[in-house]
Amino acid sequence: MVKESNFRYIGQGLYSLSDAERLTRIPRSRIRRWLEGYSYSYRGDVKRSQPIVRADLSREVGELALTFADLMEVRFLDAFRDRGVSWRSIRIAAARVGEFIDSTHPFSTKRFKTDGHTILAEIAHRGDGDQLLDLVMNQWEIHRIVSRFLFAGVEFDEFDRPRLWQPVRQLRVVIDPRRAFGAPIVMDGSVQTRVLALAARAERSQRSAARMYRVPLRAVADAVRFERSFAA
Repeated sequence: MVKESNFRYIGQGLYSLSDAERLTRIPRSRIRRWLEGYSYSYRGDVKRSQPIVRADLSREVGELALTFADLMEVRFLDAFRDRGVSWRSIRIAAARVGEFIDSTHPFSTKRFKTDGHTILAEIAHRGDGDQLLDLVMNQWEIHRIVSRFLFAGVEFDEFDRPRLWQPVRQLRVVIDPRRAFGAPIVMDGSVQTRVLALAARAERSQRSAARMYRVPLRAVADAVRFERSFAA
């Protein structure tokens, strides 16, 4: 994890590109482009593609880093891309959806979970993006994608923002920006999964690791499985 002593980042989570890639399984090169933009050549001219995610940190901590909110947002955009949505349509949606949802990270809000299809339809009917319009008019199942994948295991706070994320339903492991700077922790005991997995390896016993950190044996087993599944 990115190391940072500034108290203003407490409660937001703090992730390096490597952390973000490991937890979301999105290539870090793609995440970097979305957070910083990139330059490219077009018919002999150098063009600039602006950032698509309104990152909270950027390079304020000395290197490119993400908050928990950024992490949730890039998951949504990546799902769009993997389902064949064009860059143009993604950019149009990212630029316009903020008009409907008052948030710097609108895609990851509970409001988008419930109203996302309607919002995208309204954007499309304004004439912004033929492909986006086609997707909506052809009954593209945004609700299915959002509910079953993007928001599975996500809990929201009173402001409809993601509060914590359980990446694997079968494992009692959560990512909570209010604890351990957002590092994955076990629900039973709030110990970082990486710490428990390393202890189990060093002791050559999950039971010994459980006694050492005073957590249930299942918590160590879940931590080990999580770390194996999300190995860098």
